[in-house]
Amino acid sequence: MNPTPLRPVPARSARGTALAACAAVSLLASGCTGSDGADPDPTTAGKAAAAGIKVAMITHSAPDDAFWERVRKGAEAAAAKDGIELSYKSDPDAAAQAKLVREAIADKVDGIAVTLAKPEAMKGAVAAAKAAGIPVVGLNSGIDSWKPSGLMQYFGQDESVAGRAVGDKLDSLRSKHALCVIHERGNVAVEARCAGVKKTFGGRTDLLYVDGTDSEALVDSLAAALRQDPTIDEVVMNGAQFALEAVEAVGEAGSEAEIATFDLNNDIVEAVQGGDVQFAVDQQPYLQGYLAVDAFWLYETNGNVSGGGEEPVLTGPAFVTKENVASVAEYAAKGTR
Repeated sequence: MNPTPLRPVPARSARGTALAACAAVSLLASGCTGSDGADPDPTTAGKAAAAGIKVAMITHSAPDDAFWERVRKGAEAAAAKDGIELSYKSDPDAAAQAKLVREAIADKVDGIAVTLAKPEAMKGAVAAAKAAGIPVVGLNSGIDSWKPSGLMQYFGQDESVAGRAVGDKLDSLRSKHALCVIHERGNVAVEARCAGVKKTFGGRTDLLYVDGTDSEALVDSLAAALRQDPTIDEVVMNGAQFALEAVEAVGEAGSEAEIATFDLNNDIVEAVQGGDVQFAVDQQPYLQGYLAVDAFWLYETNGNVSGGGEEPVLTGPAFVTKENVASVAEYAAKGTR
């Protein structure tokens, strides 16, 4: 039997239009013909036009994070296609991330792709880039802040929409009591997910704050919460690696709670296949990185701005369940999903 295809959860119609606009932009960039009627190679033409373009991607990733490696792979694939010189740097500390943006400005890059996990801390650095005439696009985090911050475009998941979709999903699974685990206090994306779950889930939703940088402490805190309240029947995690730690915590607590998670990697694919994780929400990080870099190629070679610069380009959410996990397993094994 063919696996069930992934179906992104629909958002507002204007955002759907933004996705369609992105596809139309790609067709426009590759569909022109020469005066003799022959079709030129759009990749070769784009590389020639974009020769010498330097782009910096600066994220809030911690070192060796599998999710962000997927973002980076997508960015590098777009850069290779477009002939762009790409620099990728990251720091989970917001002040340090802002400093990296200022260093990119000093390096006279032609474009900056940035995450806004903590928008206030990034405001001054983004303003400095704009003052230097450097276009800036956002990805992954900061969907409510990219326009007020003056970014040109945004590529990612609407975390509030994703959270509300998870709440609806839990209702369909007849869950009664969810514990949404936040591994980084103040991260706007993670906070929005749990707020979205709480908004639509008909059962009870509690929040648990843990230290995502300390695996042992996370497992201990979650196991203690599950022992304290055996009515918790669903644990919602906010990262693939944390979901695997939740599996350990559920086992330690002797809990019967199911586990759901935002984000996907190869280990989570296997966990969904084996039944240790009930479902995952895929926001397609490879695509986020790819689109953020490709946006500069389109802008420099054809003056295109995806979504018209007015709407974000959404890359998720899509549910990965035991019924459809086979459709992404091959790509997850390659590190692109």
